[in-house]
Amino acid sequence: MFRINNSACGVCGKARIAALQLRGYSKITSDLTVKSEVIYSLSGQLRSHQDIFSTTGGLHAAVFDAEGTMLNLQEDVGRYNALDKLIGEAVLSEELPFNHYIVMVSGRFSFELLQKSLAAGVPIVFSVSAPRSLAVSVAQEFGITLVGFLRGTRFNIYTGWQRIITA
Repeated sequence: MFRINNSACGVCGKARIAALQLRGYSKITSDLTVKSEVIYSLSGQLRSHQDIFSTTGGLHAAVFDAEGTMLNLQEDVGRYNALDKLIGEAVLSEELPFNHYIVMVSGRFSFELLQKSLAAGVPIVFSVSAPRSLAVSVAQEFGITLVGFLRGTRFNIYTGWQRIITA
C-alpha cells in the first residue's frame, strides 16, 4: 500500500485547519497587548539566556509576560521539542492556559508550532524568522497574533495587529 502526497498546502492546509476546528479549538480570546518597546527587548533577552544555543546552535522557546519578563526558557535541538518542554512544564505546574503570555521561538513558525500554541491558549507568538504560510492561516483563523522577523527594532506583524501597541 502506498499514498500519493503533494507538496501544495492549499487544500491540505484547509483540511488541517478544519481538523483543528473539529477538535474543538476556537478563537483565542485574550485582552493581552504588548508595547513595541517590550517587543524590541525580547530577542536580546532570549540570546543572553541561550546557554545551549551558543554552543550547539540548538533551537529554543521562551515564555514572556506583557512587560517582557522571561518566565521560562527551554532549549532543544528541535524547536518542536523546545515548545513541548515549555508547555509540558506549564501543564505540570498547572499554569495553562497561556492566555496572558507571549511565546517566542528562534526558528520559523510552522503549522505544528501554531497548533501547539493554540492548544496552550497562547494569544501572541514571536519568531526571529518568517512564518510558513499555513502558520499564518492558522493564526488568522484562531485569533493569534503572529509576529515574525523580530530582529532588533524591526518586526513584521502577520496577524492580530490590534494586540501590538506601537509608539
